[in-house]
Amino acid sequence: MEYRLAKLDDVDRICEIIKDAINEMESHQIFQWNDLYPVKEDFIIDIENNDLYVVTDNDVIAALYVINQESEEEYKNGKWMHKPESACILHRLCVSVEYQNKGVGKEVLFYIENQAKEMGYESIRLDVFTKNPYALKLYQNSGYEKRGYADFIAGRFALMEKGLYFA
Repeated sequence: MEYRLAKLDDVDRICEIIKDAINEMESHQIFQWNDLYPVKEDFIIDIENNDLYVVTDNDVIAALYVINQESEEEYKNGKWMHKPESACILHRLCVSVEYQNKGVGKEVLFYIENQAKEMGYESIRLDVFTKNPYALKLYQNSGYEKRGYADFIAGRFALMEKGLYFA
């Protein structure tokens, strides 16, 4: 797998991956994303800000994610262990349906953690839909701890954090 910043040329494929992921989630009664979020404009802004990364396998996008320090107002509900300025926020981690259930999500998350360390962050924060057992399991099994809850349009999300300890 190769990791790189996304390019504008990637946007249409990214939108296809998101659409397929939404269909897959909905087949499991998970109504987390929809036609309002995330949308093409979100990804274009992420690319312009150099925040969106893609993971490729032989030039095929297998996963994508955003890391930055932007968070919604509801993140103030979290009882965080690390200072906000030392934390990055993980957004929109999505593994292509074709690559799901093969350990790719875990591999990508491990890479993101190392990337965040190299960028000088002490922790990663994220929000995860409480009705998405697959995402909850991935984060909990990877050492992320619940720090509170946020209520968004789609429902309740757990605020989670993991400290990135330096050896």
